[in-house]
Amino acid sequence: MYLLILFIPLISASISGLWGRKLGSNGAGIVTSTLIVLTSLLSWMALYEVGVCGNTIHLHLFDWIESGMFLVSFGLLFDSVTVIMLIVVTSVSSLVHIYSTGYMSGDPHVPRFMSYLSLFTFFMLILVTSNNLLQLFIGWEGVGLCSYLLINFWYTRIQANKSAMKAMIVNRIGDVGIALAMFVTYDTFKTLDFESIFAASYFIGAMSTGPSGAELSSTWPIGSGDYSTLTILNWEFDRLTLIGILFLIGAAGKSAQMGLHTWLPDAMEGPTPVSALIHAATMVTAGVFLLIRCSPLLEYAPNALIVIAIIGACTAFMAATIGVVQNDIKKVIAYSTCSQLGYMVFACGISNYATSLFHLMNHAFFKALLFLSAGCVIHAMADEQDMRKLGGLIKSLPMTYSMMLIGSLSLMGFPFLTGYYSKDAILELAYSKYTFQASFGHWLGTISAFFTAFYSFRLLYLTFLTEPNSPLSSYSALPNVGKDSNNLYSEAPLNMSLPLVILGFGSIFVGWFFKDMIIGPGTPFFSNSIFVLPHNVNIFEAEFLDPSIKFIPVIFSLLGAGFGFLVYHTSLHTTWTSSLVKSLYTFFNSKWFFDFVYNSFIVKPVFLWGHSTSYKILDRGLIEYFGPTGISIFISKLSSWISSLHSGYIYHYAFTIFIFATLFLPLKGLGEKGYIWDNNLVLLFPFLLMFFFLTDSTSHSAPKKG
Repeated sequence: MYLLILFIPLISASISGLWGRKLGSNGAGIVTSTLIVLTSLLSWMALYEVGVCGNTIHLHLFDWIESGMFLVSFGLLFDSVTVIMLIVVTSVSSLVHIYSTGYMSGDPHVPRFMSYLSLFTFFMLILVTSNNLLQLFIGWEGVGLCSYLLINFWYTRIQANKSAMKAMIVNRIGDVGIALAMFVTYDTFKTLDFESIFAASYFIGAMSTGPSGAELSSTWPIGSGDYSTLTILNWEFDRLTLIGILFLIGAAGKSAQMGLHTWLPDAMEGPTPVSALIHAATMVTAGVFLLIRCSPLLEYAPNALIVIAIIGACTAFMAATIGVVQNDIKKVIAYSTCSQLGYMVFACGISNYATSLFHLMNHAFFKALLFLSAGCVIHAMADEQDMRKLGGLIKSLPMTYSMMLIGSLSLMGFPFLTGYYSKDAILELAYSKYTFQASFGHWLGTISAFFTAFYSFRLLYLTFLTEPNSPLSSYSALPNVGKDSNNLYSEAPLNMSLPLVILGFGSIFVGWFFKDMIIGPGTPFFSNSIFVLPHNVNIFEAEFLDPSIKFIPVIFSLLGAGFGFLVYHTSLHTTWTSSLVKSLYTFFNSKWFFDFVYNSFIVKPVFLWGHSTSYKILDRGLIEYFGPTGISIFISKLSSWISSLHSGYIYHYAFTIFIFATLFLPLKGLGEKGYIWDNNLVLLFPFLLMFFFLTDSTSHSAPKKG
């Protein structure tokens, strides 16, 4: 069963990719959707066997790399963290596959699209089931590749090309962090296997922080000496802290944390089902999963946890403020994804990995619901995504409105919906931590909840509740408008509506159903899958917080929703003319100037250096001068010069012999007595000849005037 979970998506991708033309669009959609749904059912069975019954599964498939002490096997690890990720990935992916059969019905390349979706799912499953870092890196790179293929699916669109390349290049920065983390990890632990690394993390951590570091150093199984620090360029680093920071860089690339988040909103150039799959279940969750998986290592790197918490909190606030001023319906939801990922990373930074994973699972359902609902709006309005050109759709798309309302309420943490149980839990845990980074994150997260509710209701109001903002011709794309006065409904077909209904139920009930099992006080669900040091456990303090503290995020969310409705219902935003409001709007609308700074101080200087130095001086200069072009010119001139010596007159040959004998023989004689001759000087002779002929050819090849 466990091997089928992993390889059925690969079979699905192969069938659709290799035989898609024979199957046709409908056949490829049916085959891939059926296989991914089967994978989802097996994942739920694995959740029961592994998570509920407590049976951790280890599968050793084969020895992969054997080189001296470097041993890497290809194996699978199914523990509680893995099975939660399995149900998230496969459930959302199966619904996205079904939805895509309707959304992409008019596209001529449906088999290729379905193949990419299945391949995306396969690589994500490789990532979450890996039992070592190197195997995880295969899935890590695979989801990056598939994101490029899917964002650039409509490859004739220039903006799609740019967005796909931007996503790939920005993620390369994070990949460098992961690669360096693997190098340092192997140098420290002499293995890349998760279980061995986590078992030995205590010894490394105790060497740097524990009172018995000297004793542990002498009993360290791989030799004597202090393995807690690493010296690089005469700088000394704590090994576990360095590994944690490098893991954060990798997670920041995939999970769009502040600094490496710029690719995420641009990824909206792909089809809407791609956006749902990337943002809800696959690529952006990879970085958070990495941090959760490495909890036994991060617990012994407190300085790294501080940085992780601050970066996560800042990301949540930054993305929420940018989302307030976006006008593209998909980009608003994209920035909400970035903000919620900040909450997850922040939760890891305060050692609440289980709550982070719980929010990841809950977020997958309501975020997929929001994206697929937005896809129904775009599908009905002939690909119009600007909210300023929508409005009045509540009568034409009532079911889509209901689903988007459920998703938005769950996103803002409305009481007793799915998002409430995890998002508010993170803020409660942060408040009860009593450290600087936790308090900093709590208040930034609470303020972010206000902005989240504001842009959620802004989206609902501009899209569904306000008066229509486009000419009647724009609404003629709605299938039933103007055709039957008694039927104004123009909802999506069943294969697009059914996934919305299922995700709607998930956005209401999943949080309540799984809360006690995953984050309830004293739950044994995770067993040894997640490790938290005893002094970092604060679940009981958060459980018994004063109710007035617990209601603060809810109050902020309700205030944000009410303020958003008031501003746009009364057109209050049109009366704000103060310079402060304009400056804030410009700052937020410019995305905190991250793109401007990168383009001005990194991209343009690199391009300029690449053209003026790398290309003109090195490639076209030195390399060509002493490379293929220079050698060909030298050989041509040398052969011409030598051939000119063959005049056919014997006295010319005698004179040449006389000259060389006169020059070389005396010098050779002096050299034998140790005076001036050096045999290495002979090596300079060909280069001098080459330089002479090249300069001669350059002077003769100059164009003549006139």
